[in-house]
Amino acid sequence: MNFHLDKVPERTPKPRNSGFTMVMDKGLSLREAENLVETSGEYIDIIKLGWATSYVYPKLSEKLEIYRNAGIPVYFGGTLFEAFIIRNQFEDFRKLLDKYDMTFTEVSDGSIDLSHTEKCEYINVLSKQVTVLSEVGSKDAEKIIPPYKWIELMQKEMDAGAWKVIGEAREGGNVGLFRATGEVRSGLVDEILTKIPFEKIIWEAPLKEQQVWFVKLLGANVNLGNIAPNEVIPLETIRLGLRGDTFNHFLKDL
Repeated sequence: MNFHLDKVPERTPKPRNSGFTMVMDKGLSLREAENLVETSGEYIDIIKLGWATSYVYPKLSEKLEIYRNAGIPVYFGGTLFEAFIIRNQFEDFRKLLDKYDMTFTEVSDGSIDLSHTEKCEYINVLSKQVTVLSEVGSKDAEKIIPPYKWIELMQKEMDAGAWKVIGEAREGGNVGLFRATGEVRSGLVDEILTKIPFEKIIWEAPLKEQQVWFVKLLGANVNLGNIAPNEVIPLETIRLGLRGDTFNHFLKDL
């Protein structure tokens, strides 16, 4: 930090197991990627190339090199995995991970119908090749998964080899963990946390109000995902109680 302040929450150092910030890159230019690394790299734990943007991005290898040179892991979003699976191209997907020297991948089923047994089999196979993040929840706002089912799915996916599980919210923060208004389904989160350790979950929380809610609930070192590139440093100030939304939250405990 640039100067000293008393009574600031202690952040876990990188590489972190908790306090994770996952950033979504939806097609940043190479210069924008360089700027992101320069300004926010020390606060970013992993970058997701959102959706299947890696399929159309013209300078994919160059971008991956920028992030790797900064020591920031990158992975393809789960939609790309699903695009390969729906076309019966799982082995092609595995070759793709090797081709680009990927060390992480995401397994999801938010857009396709996939039995959970099949999903866990994919996780198991891929976990022997790379570190797997598995996403739980549907992108369909009409599909409401009860809390007990979230817990069951998360536990089985970790048992299959997932390093962490991701709570679905989409980029808009209006499905899965959240209501259409963006309000957190607090009862769902509370129930999940009775069975799943908080450090094993990355909560997708693209909106500031959602980030504040999770930081107040679980502290500065909660794992948060789908953070926009220009929100990385603002999020860090939320984590440290240096923004109005959390300004007084940590002072009483320090």
